Amino acid sequence: MRWGSPMRPSVPWCAQVTTPTYKRMRRGFEGMKKNAQSIEPNIADLANGWLKSYNLDYKLEQESLNAEIDKALSDYFTKNGGTGANRPDAKLLLNDKNLNAYPILIEYKGYHGKLVKLDTVTGQVENRTSKNEPHLKNINSFAVNGAVHYANALLHHTSYTDIIAVGMTGYKDESGKVQHQIGVYYVSKNNFGVGQKIGEFSDLSFLKKENFDKFIAQVKALSLSQAEIDQLKAQREQEIDVSLVKLNNDIYQNEKGLGENDRVYLVAASIIATLGIPNKVPALDKSELKSQTFAGGRDGDIILSRIVAFLNEKGIPQDKKDLVVRTLSNTLLTDNITKVENGESQLKRVFVKIVDDLGIYYKIGLTTDFTGKLFNEMYGWLGFTQDKLNDVVLTPSYVGTLLVKLARVNKDSFVWDFATGSAGLLVAAMNEMLNDAKNTITSPDELVQKEIKIKAEQLLGLELLSSVYMLAILNMIMMGDGSSNILNKDSLKDFNGHYGFGQTDSKFPANAFVLNPPYSANGKGMVFVEKALSMMSSGYAAIIIQNSAGSGQAKQYTTKILEKHTLLASIKMPIDLFGGKASVQTNIYVFKVNEKHQKDDTVKFIDFSDDGYSRSNRKKSSNNLRDTNQAKERYEELVSLVRFGKSKLNIFTENEYLEGTIDPKNGADWNKTVEVDTKPTFDDFRKTVADYLSWEVDQLLKKDDSLGK
Repeated sequence: MRWGSPMRPSVPWCAQVTTPTYKRMRRGFEGMKKNAQSIEPNIADLANGWLKSYNLDYKLEQESLNAEIDKALSDYFTKNGGTGANRPDAKLLLNDKNLNAYPILIEYKGYHGKLVKLDTVTGQVENRTSKNEPHLKNINSFAVNGAVHYANALLHHTSYTDIIAVGMTGYKDESGKVQHQIGVYYVSKNNFGVGQKIGEFSDLSFLKKENFDKFIAQVKALSLSQAEIDQLKAQREQEIDVSLVKLNNDIYQNEKGLGENDRVYLVAASIIATLGIPNKVPALDKSELKSQTFAGGRDGDIILSRIVAFLNEKGIPQDKKDLVVRTLSNTLLTDNITKVENGESQLKRVFVKIVDDLGIYYKIGLTTDFTGKLFNEMYGWLGFTQDKLNDVVLTPSYVGTLLVKLARVNKDSFVWDFATGSAGLLVAAMNEMLNDAKNTITSPDELVQKEIKIKAEQLLGLELLSSVYMLAILNMIMMGDGSSNILNKDSLKDFNGHYGFGQTDSKFPANAFVLNPPYSANGKGMVFVEKALSMMSSGYAAIIIQNSAGSGQAKQYTTKILEKHTLLASIKMPIDLFGGKASVQTNIYVFKVNEKHQKDDTVKFIDFSDDGYSRSNRKKSSNNLRDTNQAKERYEELVSLVRFGKSKLNIFTENEYLEGTIDPKNGADWNKTVEVDTKPTFDDFRKTVADYLSWEVDQLLKKDDSLGK
């Protein structure tokens, strides 16, 4: 290009530079950028000057904020992925008008474009790689990413659940003037530790005493859409999968002498000991395990002591508490696990691994399916035979919620499960009951009392296998504690229908029954249904079971059930609903209790083979459950169809919904679908002929066209 040549004003100058010239210029600019000197000291001086002018008690990098926060920053993995210390450039601890404490963690950078790195797909702070590993490059290079990293250290290792992460960077413009950018993010258990942008800020004056309450009101007003919540849940659940597998492999490979049950009990004990109760029972910290050898001072003694304090404060019945403590003691106090080698017990090593690998997930809030993931993985640790493994495959959480809704559970329900497993169905029931209470009770005092009653008196579960029973106890404790009436009994032989603890002379007034039975039991598990319904005087039941139970393989039970109870609906579920049991076809059966089934009673037969979810092999996919066809809406419509009938058809077609009758004395006609007439009609013939003639004409036209050329 000649310097004197005219340039069209509509074309950018760079477009008129030859490609080699442009590339050389770009490399030059990039080199200048790489060699640019950081102005982080200038940014730090500017920001710290603001903090000083606000009369705030801020601490710099090497200064202590408080022991709890300091230790959390020290215990968490560093920005380089190793051990050592995490040191925010500035940190504060501020209280709002209600005396709620908010840690403020500030990270400075001194380069243009180094404020925050967001994921291009999700828009979230990108602190995790595609492999769900810490994105150390981003954490190191970007101010907000580093601050969010520090905030997660506090979520993981302290009692603080709401943290403000501030990133600030800047550069000098052409005139030498310092330009700055600020990013302010809310990191909380409510947003799964990912962080939400709070707003736009040009300085730090939102931290001033007179502005802070207004700022916190802005923080509290933040919300996540359902799509965002679902995405964050999926992300965290993927991380949980990775962490659980890593933990199990680590313990299996490096910690000798621990059996399958030992690993399960160690996880349960470690989690209970580190849950804590605010202002009452402190969460057990790793540093409290001293690896001493004298009785009462062993690491197992210390963990047990904290568990007992926790259970006492929770008001767990004495019999239940004794059972839990006795079961865990058998592992925690064994000589091999408590003996000290090289200054450390095996128990302490395992405890540290569990807390470090899992702590973040159960401390950021259990709205993720942490417990479901935890129990699915730990079931795999228990080493069941294949037959027994078929019996303990867990019900997916969304199916558990469906069963609860079909059983019409509300705040006043009394719900039981005769093969409770890890208590997933009871957790779903408890959540439904608590939500209903919150939505219908306007008195705060009444609501508190009702919530206590729901957890203590309105749930009952039975589990025979002791190792699985411990998982059920842990599950209910973690989810808010409805563990009071989780019983380690054979529901078919040892259960008389009474409360298990405290009110042992009183009958449990069950009016809702949910169940996913062991399929190896008599009648594919229908024996549990017959037993439970026979002990109920009213209400509804929803069970998921092999559909062969309704096709004749459980006639001795199905006919007996219909003598006293009404079959309301039969729902054919997806063939791949249970990942490990892809070949097993299941149905959900819904009953009205204590009302004999009449031959003219309408039964709703619903083909739910397409529930809107696509499932893939867990090993081959980062997300093995995807909503590809209005899954949420389909589940909601399904509940309405069972309750109200054909008038609620919207997404479902008439080929998926049938109202019909069954013979109560047959017991093998519970699985019906809409018959599709495949016989071709005259219209079908006429359309086929028309299509063929149209094709012939098209071919002739193409031939003529080619000849004309």
